[in-house]
Amino acid sequence: MAKIVYGVSGEGSGHSSRARVVLEHLVRAGHTVKVVTYDRGIRHLGPDFDVFESVGLHIASSNNRVSPLKTLLANLQLMPDGHKKLNALRKEVFKGFAPDVVITDFEPMCAYLAHHYDLPLITIDNQHRLRYMDYEYPPHLKNDRYLAVGIIRAMIPKPDVSLVTTFYYGALKNQRTFLFPPLLRKQVQSLEPTDRNHVLVYLTSGFEQFVEMLKQFPREQFVIYGQGDKGTHGNLTFKAPSNDGFLQDLATCKAVMATAGFTLITESLHLKKPYLALPMAGQFEQAINAVFLEKLNCGINLQHIDPADIGHFLYRLPDFKKALAEQPEFDNAPLLQKVDALLADNARQAKLFHQQRKYPKKSPEGLTVQG
Repeated sequence: MAKIVYGVSGEGSGHSSRARVVLEHLVRAGHTVKVVTYDRGIRHLGPDFDVFESVGLHIASSNNRVSPLKTLLANLQLMPDGHKKLNALRKEVFKGFAPDVVITDFEPMCAYLAHHYDLPLITIDNQHRLRYMDYEYPPHLKNDRYLAVGIIRAMIPKPDVSLVTTFYYGALKNQRTFLFPPLLRKQVQSLEPTDRNHVLVYLTSGFEQFVEMLKQFPREQFVIYGQGDKGTHGNLTFKAPSNDGFLQDLATCKAVMATAGFTLITESLHLKKPYLALPMAGQFEQAINAVFLEKLNCGINLQHIDPADIGHFLYRLPDFKKALAEQPEFDNAPLLQKVDALLADNARQAKLFHQQRKYPKKSPEGLTVQG
């Protein structure tokens, strides 16, 4: 059994949802795990795992667009506390706990300390497909892509092995990266999808214009989360945040209209729900998620809000449902089996990958690079 430090980004809920699947598997297998996370990661994972609270980067947005200035200012304010937390993390976790291997879901402190202490580093996330997978993208996203890849490289500079979750597959750029279906949390796996004829809408602030346009479709019923309102106004029903309520509305809707976050798209694909994606401007990952979704013919990439495009999406629901029915089922087992292989025999295979990355001209005996 291995001693593992598992860093989890606390930005959004997708990282901690995915990490929970892996963490529960690791604990059942008998490994000793120390989780390092912050913000939503603390709320979601703190009650059930041994957690060290760190600080982490946050992305600030305004009117559905990433704000570089607000992001910079917000993260500069965290720097003094971040230095204290980094020192505590070194002393209490990396020296006191003395892990055999580090896993990170886009959490940079653990990634950097893995290099400092010469430990194998495994990434489990969806971000590294943007760095290590070949794919086509619209020319106007070229600069956004360069920026996104640069941020990924800066956050997690030298992973030894990257286990990448994705719903769209491309050729890989190295033999240290492996592609797997998205990991589904238990609550989503247990849902029974039906069609109660409503459209689920999940939008943060800045989408008031889009919500107003939905009134132009009086024959459709829209259940809306994320707008802060409550109550029914004509064909619009606004609901307060509720994880269980949201999942039930997701399971029973006939389609989804939402921003282009990876987790909600993958859960909608799993439940065979057509998806109208509204990617956040300046957020390359959301932009490419929407591109991939449209390539699969499971929804549309709505870059400019227009009632005609909304109507076109609703008209094409039968086409999207047909394409969704042909999509392969998502399965957690392949990625978890790869984790088991990397950690077996005191993380022997992870350590071999680590040695190969450090000394690429020497291929350690017994290294498995095909997954």
